[in-house]
Amino acid sequence: MASDLARAWVAGWAASRATPAPVEEPWGLRIEVGHPKQVTRHVLFDTDGDTVRRLAGAVTAPTTWIKAFVEPGTIAPHLSPEDWAEDIPGFLMATALRPSAVRVPDGYTLGSETARGVTRVRVLAPDGSLAARGQIAPTGPTAVVDQVETDPAHQRRGLGTVVMRSLGNTALDQGAGTGILGATIEGRALYESLGWTVRAPLAGFIYRGAGA
Repeated sequence: MASDLARAWVAGWAASRATPAPVEEPWGLRIEVGHPKQVTRHVLFDTDGDTVRRLAGAVTAPTTWIKAFVEPGTIAPHLSPEDWAEDIPGFLMATALRPSAVRVPDGYTLGSETARGVTRVRVLAPDGSLAARGQIAPTGPTAVVDQVETDPAHQRRGLGTVVMRSLGNTALDQGAGTGILGATIEGRALYESLGWTVRAPLAGFIYRGAGA
């Protein structure tokens, strides 16, 4: 799925995580993440079996990831189960951004800061602890939402909605018209309630090392 939407998500994800820019490869894009839990991320647009096997055969560094916009079963048969662990399936989602009212529950405080083009939103609990957060990286006409989470002790109070609407308003102010994100199964319900739609499945696999 070599669509503009998928490429925009990769570019925004890299900007959000402050990694080097994605590098074009014959099968998609490569990001040198440089994190112990994810040293390199390969994003596949070509999921042909031969292509997947060649790429997997060239991987030697543990915590190398493969991401692809397909159901996991599409590429799993081409990866050694002894070497590659399947991540929880996800979804590529998008929405047309629009201004939204942000209503913060009583006792909570909403704040944000922008650095290097990435805006981070934080919702603090009455005791000053972090209750919810998220960030967004506008990259022109699109903006990628990333790392949205709510502390379990503060869930079901609408804080996820507060974060998402605040991030969306920020992206609009910076000229973006389309929001994009990679969702987990748990996050999908929140995003759909806010008007986001699934555009593609998102499979992930992590290399654990030969025979690990």
